[in-house]
Amino acid sequence: MRIEIKGLDDERFHRPLQNIANLFFEESEVLLAADDSAELQVTFNWQASDTVLAKAELFEKETDKRYQASHEIEIVPESTDKEVFKEVKRAVSYVFVNVLQDMTGIKQKWGILTGIRPTKLLHRKIKQGISPKIAHEQLQEDYMISEEKVALMEKIVERQMDVVPDLYSLKNEVSIYIGIPFCPTKCAYCTFPAYAINGRQGSVQSFLGGLHFEIREIGKWLKENNIKITTIYYGGGTPTSITAEEMDMLYEEMYASFPDVDKVREITVEAGRPDTITPEKLEVLKKWNIDRISVNPQSYIQETLKAIGRHHTVEETIEKFHLSRSMGMNNINMDLIIGLPGEELPEFKTTLDETKKLMPESLTVHTLSFKRASEMTRNKQKYKVASREEAEKMMNAAENWTAEHGYTPYYLYRQKNILGNLENVGYSIPGQESIYNIMIMEEQQTIIGLGCGAASKFIDPVTEKITQFANPKDPKSYNDHFEHYTHKKIEILEELFKKENFHA
Repeated sequence: MRIEIKGLDDERFHRPLQNIANLFFEESEVLLAADDSAELQVTFNWQASDTVLAKAELFEKETDKRYQASHEIEIVPESTDKEVFKEVKRAVSYVFVNVLQDMTGIKQKWGILTGIRPTKLLHRKIKQGISPKIAHEQLQEDYMISEEKVALMEKIVERQMDVVPDLYSLKNEVSIYIGIPFCPTKCAYCTFPAYAINGRQGSVQSFLGGLHFEIREIGKWLKENNIKITTIYYGGGTPTSITAEEMDMLYEEMYASFPDVDKVREITVEAGRPDTITPEKLEVLKKWNIDRISVNPQSYIQETLKAIGRHHTVEETIEKFHLSRSMGMNNINMDLIIGLPGEELPEFKTTLDETKKLMPESLTVHTLSFKRASEMTRNKQKYKVASREEAEKMMNAAENWTAEHGYTPYYLYRQKNILGNLENVGYSIPGQESIYNIMIMEEQQTIIGLGCGAASKFIDPVTEKITQFANPKDPKSYNDHFEHYTHKKIEILEELFKKENFHA
């Protein structure tokens, strides 16, 4: 769908309008210039004084129909030009969503939001001392969020504050993410740094040498500056792709280098691929007091696993879950994905029925996202996925199933190009939530990324300004430059946690 935009020639409007168009059309192109071939023409006008008033008229050429909307927002006195323009963008987004909803009949339950972390909006209002009732009304009014989604946000934020009551005061601590960029095979939907491990043992060993260096140097800096670690999370890739001996040496390094590991609130290791789990590796986890892992089925339909490139069987998932449980893994997470190729509501119900037999402590329900660099996105014609309506039925089934079986939602995030404009929700038996998942989603503290492809997110303890910094994604580049990236991270930490900030 080609959409010609009139009345907005400022490039700063292009991205928000394109993101909104993507919510309604599988293939869309927003053009801030005249284009006779465009199927839709949307004319905007806006003005700003004490208020911002935005109007839009959509003309659908094929039907000769027109749709109109207007929206007004009060401007806070003494707002800067940047703050005023932010409100202009919000008003423009508001009327754009309205006319597209009228034309397509598609109701956007997340309103004008296209960002990843909607619950941050509610946290911000709580920190400002706004009452829950007023916050609820403001979210609906300001962003067009539906009653259903606001209620979900409220339930999640309430649970997060129960799990981490000091969430807003953890800015002087950090969490650590450690990325292991290897997997048995690469899944069709994946864009994470993940390289098939077979035949790459030399690359693995070089990578681990760099990772040990990062852990030592960052650990040394944290000790010298008296900075505590809240959580540690091993992701990837699949962290259990490496050998039991390599895992053992890595965790030994962690305990030797990081400050007070025995006081860290939570250590998680993603053992996401069942075909990487062995008794020897579970013994290593047990040795180092790590009992929170992920064993991710994604689906319990064998044809689906084959289609997406996961070379384990449904039976192996179940077998490795029971093995993990029998060897002392007391907090097991499982990931499920809504909308995988060839699956609709009946197949997803089968997956939920199988999950009931295992009852993991936590369950993350992802909605399939067409990530730009994935095999699935490059070959969309090969992978038939569920419709928007079917995806929503599957999400509703997950919500009902988790509620019936004692799980509570505790974190949420969204992605670009997510099927049905839905969301990813983490559910947990109360008391078994992943603290790391809350920290990464709500951005209340710095998270230091170590390893290939690991991204660091530095959050200023005073201003809360976010600075992102990523290690190289491929093992060779990482191996060549890990010292540089380590020292660069320490420079940022030095600036972030300088004495006057640290005690603010």
